[in-house]
Amino acid sequence: MRKRTRLAILSAGLGAAFALSAPAFAQQAPSLTDLIQQSGGAAASGRIVQMVALLTVLSVAPGLLIMVTSFTRFVIALSFLRSGLGLQSTPANLVLISLSLFMTFYVMGPTFDRAWQQGIKPLTENQITEEEALTRISDPFRDFMLAQVRPKDLKTFADLAVANGQPAPAKDEKIEMRILIPAFMISELRRGFEIGFLIVLPFLVIDMIVATLVMSMGMMMMPPAVISLPFKILFFVLIDGWNLLVGGLVRSFF
Repeated sequence: MRKRTRLAILSAGLGAAFALSAPAFAQQAPSLTDLIQQSGGAAASGRIVQMVALLTVLSVAPGLLIMVTSFTRFVIALSFLRSGLGLQSTPANLVLISLSLFMTFYVMGPTFDRAWQQGIKPLTENQITEEEALTRISDPFRDFMLAQVRPKDLKTFADLAVANGQPAPAKDEKIEMRILIPAFMISELRRGFEIGFLIVLPFLVIDMIVATLVMSMGMMMMPPAVISLPFKILFFVLIDGWNLLVGGLVRSFF
């Protein structure tokens, strides 16, 4: 009973102390507005906006990697290869995506170097402003996309922008990213499917030959895919398919 009484007295004392100190703490604790005004007002607000923009860019970084680089063509071609071989999970998605990623770094190396030397490095050294750095960073990617995009796709999105009420870009004016990026993406999708057709075609011929032989031998219950699978793998290995495919994909950008 004595311990309970002591605990009750101690709790009551602490509650009274907090109640008495709450107004003083409320008067002493600065609000967010006071902190912003004390740290420079507009400058602090600008830093907060920059931090939010940086976090937003980092969250969509994987999407940016797909939109403005060679990753799309690589991953589509490798996916067609796996489908043509008839393998559902070999190579695994992690292997295909990792291979596509490193091939992208290889192809985009000069572009990344230009973006670093012209934009990011001077920005970190406080030689240029954020606005100028954004332009310098985007210019290498703009040049890369312009070298790969189809003029027909570019014209399609330019016409759609004009139909939407946007002014038509002049001849000497830089093409806006909102026009260039979707045009580049559908160009990469088209080339990826073209390469995928060339990849799948020989495997389709092997499937047709094996299916014809199986039907002619009267083995109705034997799935042709079971017999054609080892022949397709053997064919791909004998022609050194990985070397040919990866080399052809990388050379398609040069």
